[in-house]
Amino acid sequence: MKVKIPILLSVTALALLAGPAIASAEIVFLSSGRTLSVKAHQIDGDSIILTLRSGGQVTCKKDLIEKIEADEVPYPEPAPAPAQAADQAPVQAEPERSLLADTPYGDIIASLSETHGVNPMLVRALIQVESGYRPRARSSKGAMGLMQLMPSIAREYNVRNPFEPKANIEGGIRHLKSLIDRWGYKTALAAYNAGEGAVAKFKGIPPYRETRNYVSRILSLAGLE
Repeated sequence: MKVKIPILLSVTALALLAGPAIASAEIVFLSSGRTLSVKAHQIDGDSIILTLRSGGQVTCKKDLIEKIEADEVPYPEPAPAPAQAADQAPVQAEPERSLLADTPYGDIIASLSETHGVNPMLVRALIQVESGYRPRARSSKGAMGLMQLMPSIAREYNVRNPFEPKANIEGGIRHLKSLIDRWGYKTALAAYNAGEGAVAKFKGIPPYRETRNYVSRILSLAGLE
């Protein structure tokens, strides 16, 4: 899907010359019908990297975005945070989870995550990255459904219909749980993407750009970095 990317951003000169610093912004129109205000975007192959106004970045597939347009509403830059005393514990910023808000199948994810002892935010983020919550998604390699189960994994966990959301999510969570139990959650994500063979070969997260970006994107969305 082609993404409309505007070249000019309308902000008045007076706003730039007076008052607090003004930040430019863009509006991202998601295929789900929701919108997201961001500072900027960058295209990276089949993905788009969104620089968030609250800080940090989120990477998503192009087909999750209908278009990107200039936001004509100026946003003042936040004032710098006060200096922190040396004896104070660092304050953790609230993770950016806007793309996971009100996602479909929330009750199913919460229930099955609790049953199998997996962080539900990790599952939500994985589904976002794997399929963008499209239950009929199918990859060129044959991965199927919301959690993109390969045929061998579907058979292993007795998922008869990988395109049925509950069955797919349960199979994916059980598979993810087995990887977490063996590798820990960060390396488990790498194994989910690249396979356990690659993780065993490199004794950890493989040095593949795709896999490292995959792990980073999911941890960022889930707030687990």
